[in-house]
Amino acid sequence: MLLRHTPKEMAQRSALTVNPAKTCQPIGAMYAALGIHKCLPHSHGSQGCCAYHRSSLTRHYKDPIMATTSSFTEGASVFGGQANLVEAVGNIFSIYNPDIIAVHTTCLSEVIGDDLPQIINKANADGKIPKGKHVIYTNTPSFKGSHITGFANMTQSMVQHFAEKSARLAQVNILPGFVEPSDMSEMKRIAALMGIKTVLFPDTSGVVNSVYDGKFRMYPNGGTRMEKIVSAGASAFTVALGRLASLPAARLLDTKCGVSYEETDLPIGLRATDAFVDALRRGAGVGVPEELMVERGQLLDVMTDMHQYFYHKKVALVGDPDHLVALAQFLTDIDMKIPCVVSGTPTGAKYERRLREIAGEDAVIKTGLGADMFSFHQAVKNEKPDLILGNSYVKYIARDEDIPMVRVGFPIYDRVGHQYFPITGYQGALRLLEKILGAILDRQDRDSLEESFELVM
Repeated sequence: MLLRHTPKEMAQRSALTVNPAKTCQPIGAMYAALGIHKCLPHSHGSQGCCAYHRSSLTRHYKDPIMATTSSFTEGASVFGGQANLVEAVGNIFSIYNPDIIAVHTTCLSEVIGDDLPQIINKANADGKIPKGKHVIYTNTPSFKGSHITGFANMTQSMVQHFAEKSARLAQVNILPGFVEPSDMSEMKRIAALMGIKTVLFPDTSGVVNSVYDGKFRMYPNGGTRMEKIVSAGASAFTVALGRLASLPAARLLDTKCGVSYEETDLPIGLRATDAFVDALRRGAGVGVPEELMVERGQLLDVMTDMHQYFYHKKVALVGDPDHLVALAQFLTDIDMKIPCVVSGTPTGAKYERRLREIAGEDAVIKTGLGADMFSFHQAVKNEKPDLILGNSYVKYIARDEDIPMVRVGFPIYDRVGHQYFPITGYQGALRLLEKILGAILDRQDRDSLEESFELVM
């Protein structure tokens, strides 16, 4: 109801955010850490921070998310959290027995200025880290960047701590970006169809979408094994999917271990999936199997059969930058219009130029500071799109403006399926097309006059 008071007139804002179109760095770091087998994420800050980050991921995946915290109180907030973290490391290994603890910071520990390398070294010197166990860490201040930045920082930390240069192996690294576990599974499936041995990390498939069998497992069977990440330094090639989430780790692999990389968009849609498959093909020196060509042909068939319903429909996009570029390209490829794109994640001029090349010079594009749900709602009021793509928070805008929406991205709190059904690859694109088409045709059915209410569409 209150959103109906949002004005159409857009004003420049430099120091005010209204309903952020992002969440904070530690959530991304926690999610990335869950992608390592037998790794326990650790939040170096207060209990409230860790509880919020865990609940956000739990609500999205409908699975319990395990993480620990340094449990700052007034004393740690004044004098620093070194004692808390050193004690926590010892307790975690003795009680929960992970192979790896992945420490990320929070606003509080960053403002204090806790020195993570020094604290971890002290924990090691004090005998808190058992032989064969590991503690990795990264800085994730919530007042800077977004969950995508945190994910990128933790993925880069995996390379920094584990990847080792050695004799080249016949395998290809895949850095998947901040995507669903279903998407990670789809990427591995495509590579397997091509006969390519891969190291995909982080890999949350089998972790946050694990099976229910009546048994509690602190560490599910999924996640990338540490030895696989170590071997990433010996891979022949790296495919980095998504500029913001994957490129920092790919660059570090290149400089540290000499593993060359290619950056491509998230494989959402025909063009981006073609680029992903082609990068794998060239990196591994293999061909594309017939089974994959059949999947591509099926996607093309639906794109052409249903083109009349997509043609020049206007779609407003809000979400994470790597998703938005790939989605915008896919939607324009099927002749849909992109009047506005909003992401709360800071992106830079190069990203915005790329997005404008896809969406057109007249598109409203806002990223970083001042790019929030309030400005997105204003853009929707002015541009009057036929469809909105975004996370669960968009439902309020869609309801107030009476516009159909398709849920894509993070977080999705009010639906299930995203953790099990991909939107990447040819089959994922087919599912995304079906969701978009369903929303458009459902609205057409709802608004049709009696004499125009068709059985065959």
